[in-house]
This record gives sequence, structure tokens and C-alpha cells, in this order.
Amino acid sequence: MKKLLQSVLMTLMLCGALTVKSQVPLLSSYPSASAVIFLDFDGQTVPIGAWSATPIYCAPSGLITAQMTEVFNRVAEDYRPFNINITTDSTKYFAAPIAKRMRVIVTPTYEWYGSAGGVAYVGSFSWGDDTPCFVFSVLLSYSAKNVSEASSHEAGHTLGLFHQSTYNAGCVKTAEYNPGTGSGEIGWAPIMGVSYSKNLTLWNNGPNSYGCASLQNDLSEIIAPINGFTYRTDDHANTFAGATNATFVSNQFIANGVVESNTDGDFFKITIAAYGRFQLNGVPTNVGTGNSGSNLDMQVSFYNNAQTLLNIYNPGTLLSSVIDTMLNPGSYYLKVEGKGNIYAPNYASLGSYSLQGIYPAAGSLPLRRLELHGTLNNDEHQFNWIIDADEQVTKQILEISTDGRNFNQLTQSPVASRSYAYSPNISGTVQYRLNVTFDNGHQYYSNIISLRKTGAAPGPKLISNIINTSAIEVSSPGVYNYSIYDLNGKTLVKGKLANGSNIINAGSITSGLYIVRFTNGSEQWMEKLVRQ
Repeated sequence: MKKLLQSVLMTLMLCGALTVKSQVPLLSSYPSASAVIFLDFDGQTVPIGAWSATPIYCAPSGLITAQMTEVFNRVAEDYRPFNINITTDSTKYFAAPIAKRMRVIVTPTYEWYGSAGGVAYVGSFSWGDDTPCFVFSVLLSYSAKNVSEASSHEAGHTLGLFHQSTYNAGCVKTAEYNPGTGSGEIGWAPIMGVSYSKNLTLWNNGPNSYGCASLQNDLSEIIAPINGFTYRTDDHANTFAGATNATFVSNQFIANGVVESNTDGDFFKITIAAYGRFQLNGVPTNVGTGNSGSNLDMQVSFYNNAQTLLNIYNPGTLLSSVIDTMLNPGSYYLKVEGKGNIYAPNYASLGSYSLQGIYPAAGSLPLRRLELHGTLNNDEHQFNWIIDADEQVTKQILEISTDGRNFNQLTQSPVASRSYAYSPNISGTVQYRLNVTFDNGHQYYSNIISLRKTGAAPGPKLISNIINTSAIEVSSPGVYNYSIYDLNGKTLVKGKLANGSNIINAGSITSGLYIVRFTNGSEQWMEKLVRQ
């Protein structure tokens, strides 16, 4: 069962029960699926059974229609990789096999149980007796975000999941509910932990509440045979040969997809008729600003027709991805996949997304070539560029971005200039592009390049990427956190580095390939490690 920590309850405002009953929208996330999770907002009488020796009279949720829609969209995205229908339609629930359905009753009626965000019997999804689980909206401040997190969490219990917990180095439990880490758009927490305050809430592979050595692979548990469903069928091929053709219509294409597993990569093929500017907006499904409610940290890899990687687009602090570059005629490939970030592991960066590609009509471009190049020379960022066009340049602006999405003017160079250098005064990695205007009024952007800003210290380094014992030697320029993952994304070892030489004890890792991640909270460095 799930019972919220007292400290969590105290941060939520207790509101009086609402008496207005709003219209429940009839929504389904995957109507063809036979397995169903039913979000029940309009009240329910629960008969005598596993929960009580007397009937339980549950009032309607107290949420307005827009909030119910948001809850549905958030929960649907949490369960998007699976062959299961999240629905608000009771007819879909009753049509599902009785051992492959669960009713989540969202209600302010909590007094019969006590102060908790929700409650569920572990494994009850497959009981076949219509035992529901509950989410208590009044104790969650009638917040659509909080109700969503609790609904996915309680439904997770019914599918066999326990809490994701945290432990210290001595294997002593430090939190029943893993609170996650980080802030902003990529701030992360496990769904089976406590996820109310984080934007990116995902399934996790980590220790559950039964001990530090009791590792719970959420994804594997959800698709366990007893639950009667598995992942969705892959919607786009994971190969160049099977790539989906994305055809431009009126100078743009729209494509949608789902990353169903952490080994899934969706390939798309585009064809460019003439040299010109190509723009791509890759956006994970969300319910609002800052990609709120998204479960996918998108990475887009860009290849030419020879299947050679040209660039990888994955802004570190954003879940979405953008491309803005000049292309020669020919065919190109896009690969969409989910990736981890400095807070979230790669394990369950899964979910749905949309792509919008924009390319001007052939023949509208007077420009044959626009390329920006940049190098780091000591403390200077040095640039040069090529402009090959029939028209005259009237303005050229070098632009800078710290997030890969929003660019601002760095400098406006004389129209005859083809180089620039300066010493930035901030640390990290930034992106640059050239914004050029011609005398016919047309405006174009160059390719985007990335350079590390002045003052950015090199990260920790493995002395050797091949080890024969459990000892890993690391040279560190300061204090950094480290984590070691296997190729399934499971965290095996983590800790903190000191300045200078460090020895990490990797424990009993077996022969194979591993990933070592170092982070200082704002940047990350990753290396591969082979245990022989």
C-alpha cells in the first residue's frame, strides 16, 4: 500500500470538499489495447470486499473538466510505452477482461482509510475481482499534477510495484520514497518514489522498500506475464533501411511516434531538393510550458545519405530538441530516441513525441553555401565562415545560445568580414550560429556549432578504461559525484570524488561494458569502462 510521508502531507493544503460535479471527458490513450486502467472521476460506491466490510461511498473527484483532462494526459504518458489503454470511459473498463483491468477512484472521500495521497493493494490488477485503488484528491490539494502522480503510482502498485527507496552507503534506508534529484525541466524523480515536485517523473530501476539489495526493475515488473500485456508494437523502424519517409507538403512535414523502450530508435528519411535551410522542432508530448508532464528526454541524431553521423542534437537542460542548419540537396536520416541527463538515468526516458520539419520551396534561395566554423584557442573562441551567394550581404550577426533553442545577438560584424574572435566570461558549453541578411531581403542561418566557454574545467578522467579488478582509478580536478551503470541503465555504484587521485571500489561487477558518469550538478562527463 502507499501511505504518504507525513512531511509530504504537511506541504499539501487541505481543502474543503467541492460539491460541484464537472463533466467527465471521455478519453482513451490506446483503444485497441485489451488491458485497461480506468480513471474514475465521477464517484463510485465500492461494495463489500477487500477494502471494507461495509460499502464505501466515494464522492466525485472535485476536479473540473480541464483538470481531469490534464490528469488523463499525464497518466497516459506515464503508461505510453505499454500495450494498455488509460481511459476515463467506464464502457472501456467493463469491456476489458476482468483480470486485465484496474479502476483508479479519484475522490475526496478519504476518512474511511486515513491521511494518505492514495492506497492500493500490490498486484491487485490481475486479481480478477474488480478491487479498485484510490487517490484522495482533497489531500492532494485538488492539484492535477499531484493527482496525476498519485494515480500513476497507485496503478503501479496494482501492477506489482513497491516503492522506490533510498539507502546510504551502510545500507540504511534514508527515505521510503525516493525523492529524485535536480530542478527545472529535467528535474527527476521515480514515479514509485515521491514525484510531486519534479517535472520529469519516470519508472526506475533501483532499490525498493525491502532493502538496498532488493532491486526493482519497474519496466520488467509492469510487463510481467501475470499482468497480461507487454510493450506496444514499435511504430517506426530502428534501422536506416526501414526508415519512415517524411514527405514535405507545403514546405513542411509532421510526424509522430513513441519511444517504447530504451533500445528503441525511430528512423525517418527526408529528401532535400535544393540547397537551403532546414529546421526541425522535436517536442515530447506535454501538458504545458517547460515540457511539463513529458516522460521523454529527446535526442535527435542527424545522418547524411551515406549514413554518416553529422550531428547529435540534445540540449542538456531541455527535454525537446531542435535543428537549424543549411543542407545540400540529397537524402538525410533522423533518429529519435530517449536519453538520460545529469539527473535522470537513461533507463526509462520513454514516451511519445512530435516532429515538425520546415524547408522552403526549391528555387527560393539565392544562397549556395553558408557555413560557420569555430575553434577554442586558449581562452578565445575563434570563428570563420563561408558565404557563397549571388546576392550581396547587408547584415551578418553572430548569435549565441546557452540552451540550444533560444539565440541572442553576440556581435554584428562588418558585411565584408568572415571571421571573429572573443573571450567569453562564463563557463560551460554554448552554441553559435550566423544570421545573414541579403540585399533581396532574404534572411538565412548557418549551421549550429558548440564550443566550451572559458573557465570550464575539464571533468574527471578514468586513468584506464580497462580494469582487471574492482578498483577504478580516477583523476579529478575537484569534487564531483560519480555513478556507474550497466548497459540496462541500472545504477551499480555511486559516490563522491575528491580533488586529485581517487580509487573507486566497483564491488563485484562482472566482465563486460559499463558507463561511468561524473557530474558537478550543472555539467556531466561520461566514459565507457570495460571490466575484463
